[in-house]
Amino acid sequence: MRELEKLKRLPPYVFTEVNRIKDTARAKGSDIIDFGMGNPDIPTPKHIVDKLVETSQDTKMHRYSASRGITGLRKANAKYYERRFNVKLDYDKEVIATIGSKEGLANMAQVLASPGDTILVPNPAYPIHAFGFIINDANLIHYNINSEIDLMSEISTKVENSKKDIKAMILNFPSNPTAEICSLDFYKEIVPYAKKHNIILLSDLAYAEIYFDKNDRPPSILEVDGAKEISVEFTSLSKSFSMPGWRMGFAVGNEYLISALTRIKSYLDYGAFTPIQVASAAALNSDESVIDEIRDVYRQRRDVLVESFSRSGWDIPSPKATMFAWSSLPEKFKHLSSLEFSKMLIEKADIAVSPGDGFGEYGEGYVRLSMVENEQRIRQAARNLKRLMDE
Repeated sequence: MRELEKLKRLPPYVFTEVNRIKDTARAKGSDIIDFGMGNPDIPTPKHIVDKLVETSQDTKMHRYSASRGITGLRKANAKYYERRFNVKLDYDKEVIATIGSKEGLANMAQVLASPGDTILVPNPAYPIHAFGFIINDANLIHYNINSEIDLMSEISTKVENSKKDIKAMILNFPSNPTAEICSLDFYKEIVPYAKKHNIILLSDLAYAEIYFDKNDRPPSILEVDGAKEISVEFTSLSKSFSMPGWRMGFAVGNEYLISALTRIKSYLDYGAFTPIQVASAAALNSDESVIDEIRDVYRQRRDVLVESFSRSGWDIPSPKATMFAWSSLPEKFKHLSSLEFSKMLIEKADIAVSPGDGFGEYGEGYVRLSMVENEQRIRQAARNLKRLMDE
């Protein structure tokens, strides 16, 4: 069969090797404590599930839905933005529902990228940030977002040293995988800078509600005056309401770009199942206590993870946001690559993590731990780790 040229730009998925070893260990009876995939385990709140069940009984809801999202859902998202960020959105022109934020980002890459275009993307990064554009034959420039980096200086250096105009820039705060956060002051700097250089800003705000101190509450880029002129922001219900399998997200912001995304999506899908959209509107209209309860679970897991792993000999920085901890390898194992260390943890400690180089070259030497195991399992992992560290 003829070779598919597009696949040549997609390297083998680093996590595939870790998953293979993990599956082999489980097949042999090992009880793997899995901090690998960021797949929330907290049950979706009951009132959201009840609304799905109720709406599903209506057979009229079983037909094709609206690709851009039903009106009630888009209105609910606009109201959420006004409550949470004091940002007013036109639900008809500036809001579109997506099948998870990942799909929205991937299709926005189709909207924006032509062969040879240059895109500025974070590194380490959630893979779709880079590969959504690579699939569409764009060129990438990476900027480093690890904690020791002066972010504005790093970005301006990359832009001004580029031999080609940069068409768009991805921002992801709070960050997956590094859990880095940014302030509204940073957005107030980056928006006029991007306008000056004619750069479109794409903000991935999937972890808007998973933060642990009110002083670290993540802002929206759309809070900045004039940001709508060049920006689109992506959000998701996956973490905020523990709805990962429901696949419901949003893109909001610049009217022209939202209309372009709407047009692309109209060729590709009919939107999510209508009862899911109705239940998602119920989620967005929930009392704040619903999100507070989910946030508290992650806060407690974070504290147990950091404290118990530290006692076992691995000092993990305490994340200010997200459901992830991002850590350099323990001193004892710094001679290993992040992939080698991740494989060793599975084989010798029954612990699965994500190797940092799976998120980009600047992730080498780090691993990501997802807080998707309960506190008892986290403590068990710490005991397993202690045995490995003592060997």
